[in-house]
Amino acid sequence: MKNKTFYVTTPIYYPSGKLHIGHTYTTVAADAIARFKRFTGYDVKFLTGTDEHGEKIQKTAIEKGLSPKEYLDDIVEDIKKLWKTMDISYDDFIRTTEDRHKKIVQKIFTILYEKGDIYKSEYEGWYCTPCESFWTETQLLEGNKCPDCNREAKIAKEEAYFFKLSKYQDALIKHFEENPMFCYPESRKNEMLNNFLKAGLEDLCVSRTTFDWGIKVPFDEKHVIYVWFDAVCNYITALGYLTDDQSEYEKFWPANVHIVGKEIVRFHSIIWPAILMALEIPLPKQIFGHGWILFADDKMSKSKGNIVYPQPLIERYGIDALKYFLLREFTFGQDGSYTNRNFLNRINSNLCNDLGNLVSRTVAMVEKYRQGNIPSAKLFEGVHSQVREIGENLHKKVEENMDKLNFSEALEEIWKLVRRSNKYIDETMPWVIAKDEEKSDELDTVLYNLCESIRIIAVALTPFMELTSKKIYSQLGIENDKEILTWDSIKEFGKIKQETKVKKSDPLFPRIDIEKELEEMEKMFENKEQVKPLNHKEAITIDEFDKVEIRVGKVLQAQKHPKADKLLVIQLELGSEKRQIVSGIAKYYKPEELVGKNVLVVCNLKPVKLRGVESQGMILAAATDDDEKLVLPTVENMPSGVEVR
Repeated sequence: MKNKTFYVTTPIYYPSGKLHIGHTYTTVAADAIARFKRFTGYDVKFLTGTDEHGEKIQKTAIEKGLSPKEYLDDIVEDIKKLWKTMDISYDDFIRTTEDRHKKIVQKIFTILYEKGDIYKSEYEGWYCTPCESFWTETQLLEGNKCPDCNREAKIAKEEAYFFKLSKYQDALIKHFEENPMFCYPESRKNEMLNNFLKAGLEDLCVSRTTFDWGIKVPFDEKHVIYVWFDAVCNYITALGYLTDDQSEYEKFWPANVHIVGKEIVRFHSIIWPAILMALEIPLPKQIFGHGWILFADDKMSKSKGNIVYPQPLIERYGIDALKYFLLREFTFGQDGSYTNRNFLNRINSNLCNDLGNLVSRTVAMVEKYRQGNIPSAKLFEGVHSQVREIGENLHKKVEENMDKLNFSEALEEIWKLVRRSNKYIDETMPWVIAKDEEKSDELDTVLYNLCESIRIIAVALTPFMELTSKKIYSQLGIENDKEILTWDSIKEFGKIKQETKVKKSDPLFPRIDIEKELEEMEKMFENKEQVKPLNHKEAITIDEFDKVEIRVGKVLQAQKHPKADKLLVIQLELGSEKRQIVSGIAKYYKPEELVGKNVLVVCNLKPVKLRGVESQGMILAAATDDDEKLVLPTVENMPSGVEVR
């Protein structure tokens, strides 16, 4: 019998900076379904990664005086560290700069060209640089604004290759109509059908010539492949499609679900399926476009200064508290608003009061009334049967909701058992019946049923909050009893063994003074630059630092780069030498402002060409993370060529 497989992907993230809680939301959701499917017996492939090509990346790198790959490596490392901090269980992390991706994208492009689905022509249209997308005039917002990011688009004209997207319009409409769950939720499907497919598709420009940071068209190397064509192919290049070993592709494709933000549903539900149709391979089973996490009813963005980053929340409240909030607070598929108060209320109400108190009270009563040994149940009627019934049916309800990616509802089903168990304590009042020796069987039954309910709760929570589940197992004394910690084990009530020894420990989630904590969070978020941790690089020795040659350089001349608005070409005097350096500081300094300044220059970097002009070193600058402010340190009363030590 063939093993059940499940293939889930996140979008590959565009590494333009630090990931915020919105990116975290997508990845936590994908991680939850991947963990759940593994836990319930599936062979899972969970893919994430980074989308590293395009004009925007190249421009940003140049502005920072780095090659694109140097710029990207640090950011990608930070992303991987974040996923490690959050215990994200991905199976593969793909970078579009990897050979395994680039080579296959070139093969795909060639196949479609030879088939006639890609052809060469000339393109003139409205182009949005941040989104790296062309738009028709009818698609633009008022003021020639991009419909995705609301920034101004500009007319661009260039020779280009085109993909016959229009050829697949009818086939896509048919697929949408015959597969109502293909693009989900319903609102996303209707938007794609009515605003794009039925409005008419135009052929898609799939190459660029105005920059070179991308995958080269293999038979015409002055062209690079359009970043979105390149990016969506990662879902099959990561599986080894068109390689000598296609075993993973044959095993996992088609994907069960691509989880993406609603702003990129068009690329995933129209462009990507059309490419797959052209390749004559199966389409993914579902594109799920979730909503945004809003902050003060607006989308988070650096420019608005309303970004919430996950690291400070994790450091202060723990991974599981953040994961629980993200999955429980918002209906997956709809927008939801983040507030500090909502976050803290979830911790106090659900995690501390409901779950934490249930575990703490139960373990304390077993210790007090039965010397820490879990007794056996003796009674099975009335109120005792109600708790058992909810416990035995929990697995079905969680499975039903997880199959629909209803994370919030799946957790609500678990919390029904949490709340019913707390009510069970109030109804039976173990502290009262403990005083009556004739009610010993009833006390045993209550204590057993509570421990067993908590076991089922902890097992059901494992895909969502594994660290918390492990803490509960430890308090129940069952951490080594692997047979009763499986998903199948919770299909039957009564698995926990009599005389198991409980071990009281610290509260799972300490109670928070919300008003006091809100003040602390305000400080944390209003002064981000001071409170966020510095991103230190790997420690080096003094000998390694000594290899860097920094000297004072006097600016003799500066002028704009002939091919790049954001670059300056600077001529420097370094003692008896003359040097030329290309620097991405045109946004901050006019050429005439630099002449005569004594700046700090890294002299022993290998020369590189930036947009065709050689740069023989790098000028040091201090810049904020968002690049809103940049200042060149200068040295007074020192001759050029002097070494900085």
